[in-house]
Amino acid sequence: MSATYKDIGVSSEGHVGIVEIQRPPHNFFDNSLINQIADAFEAFDRDNEIRAYVLCAQGKSFCAGADFANRPQTGAAESGKHLYKEATRLFRSKKPSIGAIQGPAIGGGLGLALMPDFRVAAPEARFAANFTRLGFHPGFSLTFTLPRLIGQQRANLMFLTGRRIGGEQAVEWGLADVLAPLADVRKEAMKLAHEIAESAPLAVMSTRETMRRGFADAAEVATERELTEQDWTRKTEDFKEGVKSYAEKRPGNWKGR
Repeated sequence: MSATYKDIGVSSEGHVGIVEIQRPPHNFFDNSLINQIADAFEAFDRDNEIRAYVLCAQGKSFCAGADFANRPQTGAAESGKHLYKEATRLFRSKKPSIGAIQGPAIGGGLGLALMPDFRVAAPEARFAANFTRLGFHPGFSLTFTLPRLIGQQRANLMFLTGRRIGGEQAVEWGLADVLAPLADVRKEAMKLAHEIAESAPLAVMSTRETMRRGFADAAEVATERELTEQDWTRKTEDFKEGVKSYAEKRPGNWKGR
């Protein structure tokens, strides 16, 4: 591929495209990173040689979401309307994708991890919707994608407690599809992608389109609702306290305002 990317590596192996997030150790996202991933996915969609793609990451975390601790105000803005509009491009990708989740996928990073069709996770992976611990509303279409995978009640549990789910439990719940040793996560994700690529590409895309009919539209509608709630919850005293207490690894001293 001829495009040049700042924060991701883009390559291919046979009929499988590979996008690697390169912001270790925690791969915090912003509008630019999501834009780059969406550009790469759209380029793969135009490439007739690519039949499936893998999203993976360098470092300890798959994606730890927005870096609120170091940039609370900028991070909030970038995690808002413009970033989530870019994220809807990901949900409109046309070919199957697999996420290689080697470590934490937190907050908006969980949203990014749930965007692919399938996930291969290590036992060391951690999935958490920690938004309420930070004092604001979930985003990245998670209010649509998370209950769709694990059911409404388990999604409620993750949203309202902010608890972290390990790789083994993620597979039990349907949050991930394959459990692999940490050293083999990317290899197993590539194996699954190659298995998909063995099928007829037009038939795969057609079947996926039927199975996901309305998916991207519903994700976008969810995002609009999430943005409405995030807009006012980010302006509260509790949000400022949530960012501070989360960085200090202590319970929040909530004021309810």
